[in-house]
Amino acid sequence: MGEKLIKVDPRNTSRTCPQCGLVSAENRKTQASFACVACGYRANADLVGAINVLRAGRARLACGMSGAVRPLSAGTQRDPLQH
Repeated sequence: MGEKLIKVDPRNTSRTCPQCGLVSAENRKTQASFACVACGYRANADLVGAINVLRAGRARLACGMSGAVRPLSAGTQRDPLQH
């Protein structure tokens, strides 16, 4: 049906908040749950990862970007405690 397969780097996709963009290991305290330490967004960690992979794939398709995970309305923020 004309679908395309787009390779996306999965690193940090389940640690990145789809609402505010914070990337932090602290966002994912358990295998199943995601809770952003910055904005409080909560969801299943697999769902968060899927949202971020989808966004990265769409960005690569639309703009030829590197596939970096970025939320729709916020800039990606890195946890200042991580290097």
